[in-house]
Amino acid sequence: MKIAISCDGKNLNSKISEVFARCPYFLIIKIEDKEVKEVKEIENKSDVQTTGAGISAAQLVAEQNIKAVITKNIGPRAFDVLKQFNIEVYFDEGNVKESLQRFIQGKAKKIT
Repeated sequence: MKIAISCDGKNLNSKISEVFARCPYFLIIKIEDKEVKEVKEIENKSDVQTTGAGISAAQLVAEQNIKAVITKNIGPRAFDVLKQFNIEVYFDEGNVKESLQRFIQGKAKKIT
C-alpha cells in the first residue's frame, strides 16, 4: 500500500503541514507487512497557484497510485477529487513518523 502525507519537510522527521493543498511537500510512503519499505518526497508546485491548488495537489498525489492521504486540513474540492480516485483521507497532526505509526497500527482518524 502507498500513502501520501502532506508535510513541511522532506523526511519522516518533518511536521505534517497545516494544509493539504499548499503544503511544500508530499511524502509518498510504501508500506508492506506493517513496515515502511520506501519513502519518496514530491515537491508540491500547487502551493503557488492562485486558484485550484486543492484540485491540482489532489491530482498530483493520485498520480502516485496511493490508497490514502494523511493531512491536518483539506478543502472540499481536494477531498472530492481524492474521493473520485477512491483515496481515503485521514486527519493527523504533529510529527510524520509518529503519524505514520498510528496509521500502521490502525489508529488514524478517517475523514468522511
